[in-house]
Amino acid sequence: MSIGQIGILSAILVYLVAMVYIGFYYSKKGGGDSADEFYLGGRKLGPLVTAMSAEASDMSSWLLMGLPGVAYMTGIADAGWTAIGLAAGTYLNWLLVAKRLRRYSVVCNTITIPDFFSRRYRDEKNILMCISAITILIFFIPYTASGFKAIGTLFNSLYQIDYHTVMIIGAVVVVGYTVMGGFMAVSTTDLVQSIVMSISLIIIVFYGISVGGGWDKVTENAGALEGYLSMSRTHTMADQTSSPYGVLNIVSTLAWGLGYFGMPHILLRFMAISDEKKLTTSRRIASTWVVISMFVAILIGIIGYSVSVAGHIPVFTSGSEAETVIIQLAGLLGSHGFLYSVLAGVVLAGILACTMSTADSQLLTAASGVSQDLMQDFLKLKVSHKTSMLAARLTVIGVALIAVFLAWDPNSSVFTIVSFAWAGFGASFGPVMLFALFWKRSNFYGAVAGMISGGAMVFIWKYLVRPLGGVFNIYELLPAFTVACVAIIIVSLITPEPDLQIYKEFDSVNK
Repeated sequence: MSIGQIGILSAILVYLVAMVYIGFYYSKKGGGDSADEFYLGGRKLGPLVTAMSAEASDMSSWLLMGLPGVAYMTGIADAGWTAIGLAAGTYLNWLLVAKRLRRYSVVCNTITIPDFFSRRYRDEKNILMCISAITILIFFIPYTASGFKAIGTLFNSLYQIDYHTVMIIGAVVVVGYTVMGGFMAVSTTDLVQSIVMSISLIIIVFYGISVGGGWDKVTENAGALEGYLSMSRTHTMADQTSSPYGVLNIVSTLAWGLGYFGMPHILLRFMAISDEKKLTTSRRIASTWVVISMFVAILIGIIGYSVSVAGHIPVFTSGSEAETVIIQLAGLLGSHGFLYSVLAGVVLAGILACTMSTADSQLLTAASGVSQDLMQDFLKLKVSHKTSMLAARLTVIGVALIAVFLAWDPNSSVFTIVSFAWAGFGASFGPVMLFALFWKRSNFYGAVAGMISGGAMVFIWKYLVRPLGGVFNIYELLPAFTVACVAIIIVSLITPEPDLQIYKEFDSVNK
């Protein structure tokens, strides 16, 4: 192993040890001693941790691998409109949903999203809770798989270490600190990981510009590709041609922003903050960080192409290859000596941070869905606190094992996997959450109809309708979200309206 590789590996190991230590620290502080502490941190998060843990858990490996890969292969249109949609969705979610959900969850005395839906609609049989918990398991497993896939790709590309071996080791680390410290460990590690991610983006941008021949050369190379720097055309790297990026494509891509309203791991941060008044500060921090980080991620893809042209890294011809551009740049940085290799290690730790900050939140949410929502609330199993915590931890391990199995193929695309899971949550939970918070006439029947129709339409559109092409070739989140909204409205209006107690509670929350 070279001096450069030793420096990189040292920085990564320090980072991984720090993450495990945080989990151990919060396990000693009682982070896993009660359901409220394990799943929601006792509602004690400050504004900075709330903001950065929410966004770090949101971005995943998609930020440092998926988005730069799309920009590298197709130019700025697809990646740019996606980023705009996500930025708008982030801001609106914090503005419209955060305070109201925090207040409503306290009134309903809920610590999970499925529990909130059931109590909001007085679902005494906990049918909504059951559907929600199953939905979480269905869509979080592939989402978590995308994170584990990123870990395997990172070390395989850099060290040619066996993809499957390092993927399993990465999964063990994430599972380790999650089961030890619960929500506070996850949120604190997410804050640290967001900082590491930010440092990684800055290092790679300046280094990439330098080895790519300078800013003028980067823009010259990008401008030479047909449609590469246009927001109305998309480039095809394979044959060096471009095609129009029309209104339908733009609307479809902007629809990514709708997903935020249904992301359980993000919505939980709103519920966990210590004071709803602090959410204004959190919104400003989160929105600023998201805009800057996505802009820089797209820039890395464009810069990466110039570094390829200069002959320092390969010219990529597929999306899965292009998603390794930041790994290739980090490896190049580490070849200049020990100090540079430590910086490269920080960059690669940033990729791990993206992955782990999302995977840990997803595993924790899945655990709450099984042990709290399904076992205790839906099935009415009378279990001790110790058994409940054991079930939660075993669920984390079980979900991780299935995710590892789904990520076994090293040629799968991070962007593709994430986009499907994102659509699933956005369509299943997003409309129900918005109507639960803003329309008091919505009822239990409408919520069930919306959740089922939204989730089902994601599968129907992606696998049956979208392959038809033409006007049907739009991101499945948009039609699924629309169908769910229509279902909630129609079913709520043709079924009995909620009782007076629900109306009074709704009014008290929204004063």
